[in-house]
Amino acid sequence: MSEVFLYLTTTGHKSGRPHRIEIWFVEIDSRYYVISEQYNVSHWVRNIRANPQIRLSIGTRDQPENTLALTAGRATFVMPEEQPDLATQVRAAMQAKYNWSTGLIVQLEPVQP
Repeated sequence: MSEVFLYLTTTGHKSGRPHRIEIWFVEIDSRYYVISEQYNVSHWVRNIRANPQIRLSIGTRDQPENTLALTAGRATFVMPEEQPDLATQVRAAMQAKYNWSTGLIVQLEPVQP
């Protein structure tokens, strides 16, 4: 069985062009969470800081939209000092799923049209 990923499309903070990455994720309460191991150094994090409007899909490398079709959304950062329970829950879910949970937590919430 192929591994399922979240495909996150941000708008380049310098270029203004779409930038898509493949990333591990967890879903909690109809929201998706990803972690940037490089914190604010990651280009996709810089892109979100400049423009939190994103697009996301979920699927496999062969079919990146087979679980969730391309969907508009909004990204926000989960700050452990402000949302300790949520941060703990996300890290525990990532640790259980991937045996990894270190970095900046980003919440991706689909937006209804």
